[in-house]
Amino acid sequence: MIDTHCHLADKKFSPDLEPVLERAQRAGVDRVVTISDSVEESRRCVQIAEKYPEVFCAVGVHPHASKEWKSEGLDELRSMVQQSKKVKAIGEIGLDYHYDFSPREMQKRAFEDQLKLAKEINISAVVHNRESIEDLYAIIDRVAPPKLVLHCCTEKWEDVRPLVERGYLLSFTGIATYDFATVIRDTIQHCPLEQMMVETDAPYLAPGLLRGKRNEPAYVVEVAKLIATIKGVPLEEVERVTTKNAVEFFRF
Repeated sequence: MIDTHCHLADKKFSPDLEPVLERAQRAGVDRVVTISDSVEESRRCVQIAEKYPEVFCAVGVHPHASKEWKSEGLDELRSMVQQSKKVKAIGEIGLDYHYDFSPREMQKRAFEDQLKLAKEINISAVVHNRESIEDLYAIIDRVAPPKLVLHCCTEKWEDVRPLVERGYLLSFTGIATYDFATVIRDTIQHCPLEQMMVETDAPYLAPGLLRGKRNEPAYVVEVAKLIATIKGVPLEEVERVTTKNAVEFFRF
């Protein structure tokens, strides 16, 4: 199984990253993709990925950090992709109108610039959305990137169905296990397994009874178990298909 989205450069993992990765291996999670929120964190993610054989990474600037976006940052992101075979995507990029930590126009500029970069160099894009679906679609439609995943999908099926119809993927986290997450579980029910990936978003969003504690890549198995229950298929089928999807998406 593959945890397709976590944040190993987060300081919460600083004291014990190696044991965290060892626990993931024991849980059957043999590959992990660590995601970046800024250019600085992108550098750290590349370093981590280069150190550990089972770790790969995405580089990019999150909408929260896009207030400081400069188009020159594209050159450094492009260089990271060119210089390291462990860089498998641009991300996480997108829009977040819930917190508005960055001005919306800056968010849109950073997102579109980075999405164009992903298309230019033919690499996948890992996309964040929160309360910004209309502007998100407008930019995606203009750029038309070849490969895209909406990470930590919490949206109603009606809102994300157009992405799936375009051939893009949805990825689900431990949020789907929470009691209130009926909308997410309905989206899982409707989304074809062949267009789905699993993730933790660790150290955030620990699933089920672990909620409130530090999340880890090993816990992605809990997300897969939930999907198996919702879909009425064996866990092994969810593991097989979501792993295949991830291998193709990240070109492992």
